[in-house]
Amino acid sequence: MIKKLEHIGVYVNDMDESIRFYTEVLGLNLAARRRLDNGVELSFLSFPDQPQTEIELIGRGTEGMPDNGIVHHIAFTVTEIEAELERLRSLGIRLLDEEPRTILGGTKIAFFFGPNGERLELFQPGQ
Repeated sequence: MIKKLEHIGVYVNDMDESIRFYTEVLGLNLAARRRLDNGVELSFLSFPDQPQTEIELIGRGTEGMPDNGIVHHIAFTVTEIEAELERLRSLGIRLLDEEPRTILGGTKIAFFFGPNGERLELFQPGQ
């Protein structure tokens, strides 16, 4: 039986830049940064109050690692999507959606991009 989401792996071009983005822009904490025996660099990040689910950043360009498979998107729950979009805009973050879209009878979503072109989603559940 599958019990929970463990982590989401995202290939990154620049580990330092990606860690800065996920910690400074999105508010995650860096839990661990390791290099495997084959040279692959991994970093694990999670929200302070939810350490059981992580984003795993995987360094690109390492021999033996595929150069594809970037995740389609990672969604983050928010309470005030319009305010969050404005904050991202003020930081110069590239937005796919300038305004939130409403789906499924009241849920609001908006997409933006991380430093590696990964698609990220703001998700505000409907009332």
